[in-house]
Formats: sequence, C-alpha cells, structure tokens
Amino acid sequence: MLLESACGNTARYAYTSNTLINATLFSFMLNAVGREVPEEIAGRKYKPYNGPFSFKPTGRRYAPPLKAVFPDESKLLPSIKDAIKKVGLEEGMTISFHHHLRNGDYVVNMVVDTIAKMGIKNIKLAPTALFPVHEKLIEHIKNGVITSIEGSLNGPLGEYVSRHGMKEPVVLRSHGGRARAVRSGELHIDVAFIAASMADEYGNCNGMLGKSAFGAMGFAYADAFHADNVIVITDNLQPYPVTPISIPQIYVDYVVEVDEIGDPAGIQTGTMRITKSPARLNIAKNVVKFLASAGIIKDGFSFQAGAGGTSLAVTKFLHDYMKENGIVGDFVMGGITGYVVDMLHDGTIRKILDGQSFDLKAVESIAKDPDHVEVSHIMFGDPHTCGCVVNRQHACFLGATEVDLNFNVNVNTHSDGLLLHGIGGHQDAAAGSDITVITIPLLRGRVPVIRKEVTTVSTPSHTVDVIVTDRGIAVNPEREDLIEAVKGKMEIVDIEELYKKAINLVGEPKEPKFSDEIVAVVEYRDGTILDVVRKVKE
Repeated sequence: MLLESACGNTARYAYTSNTLINATLFSFMLNAVGREVPEEIAGRKYKPYNGPFSFKPTGRRYAPPLKAVFPDESKLLPSIKDAIKKVGLEEGMTISFHHHLRNGDYVVNMVVDTIAKMGIKNIKLAPTALFPVHEKLIEHIKNGVITSIEGSLNGPLGEYVSRHGMKEPVVLRSHGGRARAVRSGELHIDVAFIAASMADEYGNCNGMLGKSAFGAMGFAYADAFHADNVIVITDNLQPYPVTPISIPQIYVDYVVEVDEIGDPAGIQTGTMRITKSPARLNIAKNVVKFLASAGIIKDGFSFQAGAGGTSLAVTKFLHDYMKENGIVGDFVMGGITGYVVDMLHDGTIRKILDGQSFDLKAVESIAKDPDHVEVSHIMFGDPHTCGCVVNRQHACFLGATEVDLNFNVNVNTHSDGLLLHGIGGHQDAAAGSDITVITIPLLRGRVPVIRKEVTTVSTPSHTVDVIVTDRGIAVNPEREDLIEAVKGKMEIVDIEELYKKAINLVGEPKEPKFSDEIVAVVEYRDGTILDVVRKVKE
C-alpha cells in the first residue's frame, strides 16, 4: 500500500516487513515519519500514523451501563475496600485515576495497596499519569497485581519499564488522545477512582475547594462520563449539594471519605519555576520576538504554554510585550500557572481555559474568578469531537528532550533511551495551533539536543514549525509563510547548521543500545501508531 504524507506527497515509506521477536512473528509497517511500527501488538491491531489529520473516526461513543439509584439507597461507603467490593472489581479489569495532584497524590497508592491486600491480581492501570510518588507500584508490577499500564510514566516507573518491560507494552497517549480512547471505548475503564478535594455524599464534587484543593479536574471528566463504575474519594465531605459541581452526582456510584487524598504542595515540581539561566531566558525572549516579527501577537491572540522553566519565561515576556503594546488576547489554555493568572488579572487576556492547574496561585484563582474556567481534556484536545480548544490556538510553546533534522520531537525518552516522561498535551497543542514553537538548549550538559534522528518520535514533524535554541532559530521548510514573514527581521538558520554546531562542540552523541523487545507503544492522538519504545540493554 501507499501512504499519503501530511503534505499530500506520495509516501516513500510504504512497505510491510516481518520480524521474529521473542519467538513471535511481528508484521511491521513503515509510517509517515519513517518509523517501523507493528501492525498488531498484545492482541491490538494498529493503523500506522499517516499524517496529523489523515484519520477520521467511525462508530459511536462508548456508553456505560444504565443504572438507577433509588431514594432509600446510600452512596457513602466506609472504606475503599468496601467500594471495591461493591463495584465487583476482579482479576483482569481496568482501573483509572487522574493526576491533578501530580507528585503529591496519595490515592493511586492507597487504592492499589488495597487491591493487593484483597488478593486481586492482573489489573490494568489506566492513569492519566504516574509520578515518582508512585514508585512503590513497581512492587505491585513484580508481584502480578498490575500487569499492564495505559498511561503516562514519569520517573522511576518509566525507568523500570525501560529496563524490565511488562507483560504487555505500556500504551502512551497524549491528553487529548487518552480522552478520545476512553470515549470511543478503545480504553475501556471498569472502575474510575476520582480524587476530589470536596464532595457530598451523593457524589457531586470538585477540586477547587478544601484543604487538598488542586484546581481544575479536566482529566476526570472522560473517566466519569464513560467508566462502567465511578468511585469518588475525598478528604472533605460536605453537606449536599456541594458547589461548584465539576463531576455531578449522576455519574458517581459511590463516595468514600479518607483522611488525605494528597499534598497540594506536590503539584508544583522543580521544573515549574521560571528559569534563571541567561541562555534560556534569551531563548524565551527570542520566542516573543519571533512571534511579534511574524505579526502573530495582536488583539485576539490565544496561546498555550508548557510549565517548564523556559516556557514560563516565554509567558512572562509575552505578558510584558502585550501589556506594553496594549494588546488583549482572547484566552490562554493550559496547564495554568500564576504567570497566566497575572495576565488575566491585569486585563492582558480575557479568559483562562484550565484543564490542569499547575501551581497554587492557579488553584486559588479558579476557585474565585469566573473568567478562569474549568474545561475537560475532551474539550481541550480530543480530535474526534466537533472541535477542540487547541484548534483555536494561535501559538504554543513546548519543550523537548530531543529534536531531529526532520523536525520530529521526542518528549518521552532521553538520549539514553530511558522512558522518563509522558506525552502530555504536546501532540494536541502542536496539531491544533497555528504555530508550534519548540524551546530547547542546543546542549544539555554535553549531550546534543538536536539529533540526526530522535530516539523516540512523540510529536511528528508535520506539526512542528519553529525550533528556538540558545545558538539560533530554525524554521520548518514547509512553513514558507513564516520564513517570509520574519525575513530581514530575525536571523534564521538551517536546522542542519544547529546540528553541526552541537557536534563541533561535543562530538557525535553515543547511541543507546536496545533489545528487540517492545516495552511501550507511542500512539498519535487519533489512535494511529507513531513509534515504539524498546527495552534498554543493560
């Protein structure tokens, strides 16, 4: 068969091959970013990634079973164990969690520990993301309680999978891609455990108020709407009805009160502080200068920024530029930080659309300001809706662990091959925004960030437009409009020149060594397969 690239050219990467791995014959295809990907893995058939807007869905959304709660029935249960018994959780089922408390979350460990003590094994974990605080889950992988994971891995769990693998490969999805998978039934959730910082005994809940407030509950919506069973876990039970209502009672089966759902201080990790590096501050200034030179920053401007140190600096400098020039933007989408809240409060933007609050200032703001609006990750980035928020963004500023000469971006693995990060909203923002800007240093330590080929393709070149480094700016040759717009205003270099600069400074990077075993699958947001991650050789 022939594949079509995103630019409409007949593909040069259209073939199928067969490979013997671990005594199993795998059939591989070459997709639109030139990666060999399996047609089937762990019993799931895949279509190859064929461009960012090449796949249209069919069928209908998945619907959970009909239920009825009568007036004399109580939803409030005394313990997580009781709730697990009530929903009939058993071997082979899938459970889900959201990660709004990030590295301060207690609920995942609490629930999985309870499942283990009950003797239930062979569970599929479908979190929106896991963090270093969840390292103890490794023991539950070793003892067979957890046998597969479909969700983002950050830190120790990712490293463990890279070195040891699991019974089934981990499935990595973007935030929008996960919402799509849940809504389509591709990721079927038997029981969703939803942490809430405030809830009533009938299940109405939010994350905005209470001692463990974490802000928006954007990740929880898809799970609440489509899981077969929904259990709300709270440390702040209040009289009925709790308001504001993020997840309403009509989707909630049971409510459990615990002592603590987590520590909100763990929301803001070390990466969520503005950079102090002069080189990286200069990167941030050049992003704003580029967008201004291209005529992008004007009234009605909308954007999404990441929460890394450089992205936070971009937000700050963008705020300064807009304020100085009297520009008022329509909205900022996020991952929201205090830097974005400052823009709202001084009138530089009209609205905040918040799917995840990234620091305590954002948590406080969403609870008080009607123009700081909670949105689901369905609305944020699910490509199989009647239009998601990312489609309305003029620009996004994102980080990367690696970028290659074809403008493919890696955010999942480091150059040593270890799986240490999730995709987040990277694919979604890049696909929808008019301009996608990647902010990276040319080197991290003595490791080049610009590579001939990235270790893992997380976001495809078709949706990446500008690379801003501390040693120069490169524009994807497909964006002739951008190159023309900044001509004579900013110096643009070929990405190969950036690569050569890096190699001249530190030499060719050492390539990681992999076995043939596939430990993770990288899906594109539409459910096609973008890349695979293989086990790192010791």
